[in-house]
Amino acid sequence: MTQNPLGAYRETRVRTASPGQIVVMLYAEAIKQCDLAVDYLHKDLKKNPQNIEAFNRSMTKTQDIITELVASLDFEAGGEIAQNLFALYMYFNRELLEANIQKAAARIHSVRTMLEELRGAWAVAAVHATGREASGDVNIAG
Repeated sequence: MTQNPLGAYRETRVRTASPGQIVVMLYAEAIKQCDLAVDYLHKDLKKNPQNIEAFNRSMTKTQDIITELVASLDFEAGGEIAQNLFALYMYFNRELLEANIQKAAARIHSVRTMLEELRGAWAVAAVHATGREASGDVNIAG
């Protein structure tokens, strides 16, 4: 008997997803973590150190996801598209690093907007590749 049915569902969903669907899930989780980071910024970080820790945790998770997206690039097969995504991901990580240092919500929003656009494009591509919709509603970042 499974102790955590939701965890088992999430694990199965990730294990059975196509590569395109996994990319959509990664984008969705990065967007979620950006939203959480901005929410923590709107709270008074100086009065509550737990908010600072939570903000940093969300920022780190977002950067980890971007790094995973970089690692998944296939420069040989992807050619110019992979090169462009690489440059964009490097930009995202620089912006997120600066946003973390400066506690700048505008930089997080900017990256989040671009992640949302990319998620939409990948969701369409995943549907065309597999015939299954990629909702990205599974928390895969832990």
